[in-house]
Amino acid sequence: MRQILHPGTPEPERSKIISVQAESLDATLAPGSTLLESLARLLATHGATSGALRLGGGAFRPFSYVMPAASPDKEHVAWFSHRFEVPEGVRFVEGSVTFGLRNGDPWLHCHAIWVEPGGARRCGHLLPDHVVISEPIRVSGCTIRGGDFTVVADPESNFSLFEPRPEQGVEAKRAGIRALAVRLRPNVDVCTALETICVEHGFNAAVVQGGVGSIVGTVFEDGRRVLPIATEMMIRSGRIEPDAAGNLRATLDVALVDDTEAVNEGRLQRGDNPVLITFELVLLAG
Repeated sequence: MRQILHPGTPEPERSKIISVQAESLDATLAPGSTLLESLARLLATHGATSGALRLGGGAFRPFSYVMPAASPDKEHVAWFSHRFEVPEGVRFVEGSVTFGLRNGDPWLHCHAIWVEPGGARRCGHLLPDHVVISEPIRVSGCTIRGGDFTVVADPESNFSLFEPRPEQGVEAKRAGIRALAVRLRPNVDVCTALETICVEHGFNAAVVQGGVGSIVGTVFEDGRRVLPIATEMMIRSGRIEPDAAGNLRATLDVALVDDTEAVNEGRLQRGDNPVLITFELVLLAG
């Protein structure tokens, strides 16, 4: 399996996992606010500050985003492109979101698919405080209690990244769905890591909520390959469930863009898709 050497010191623990309680969420985001403002208000009405979400339909106007790019220095293995602006707006297809806190304030990480004027289908990293909802967008997924996704400095990759942290001094006693908030670190295979996490935490099956991160190129189940190492990826749907022999197997359907701006979609090949920088998601029991 492909491996990437980061400039910093790797943590011995290759995933960060906390047990949380989840509450299902299904709502519509009204036009007129930025994505960040709209989601912050929605989660506040549910008494939550973190969650793993999916977005679908609707439109944004204006719209801003970045894509993966080669690193300009030796301090990072990859970086971001220049900022792309689409002032006339886009038709939104779907996206995955990690919602949490940065310096105590609401923040989010969103990778998505959209269609630009002229019909070009794009994928990339939304700038959440610079995209304004112009037609209603559906949001589903879950909020979490008992912990938060919090932006922290990562000494291995030299990025500031979301990582699940327990909610200090608070026990999540409110009834909810048993869940795990997860961050995968570089060079672990996404599918097999999630399978192992489920086994170790006694999950007989799990549903993936959210799913935002990057992998080292890509190998799809049908044999297609993405060779550039820098990607921005989102999980479109994901489950971990027993196979015919009773062993847990992850099925992850994804979309991603690489640093040539090529968009690819498909099902990940198990055992051959290591994390590049980070991967964030929530696993719901069942």
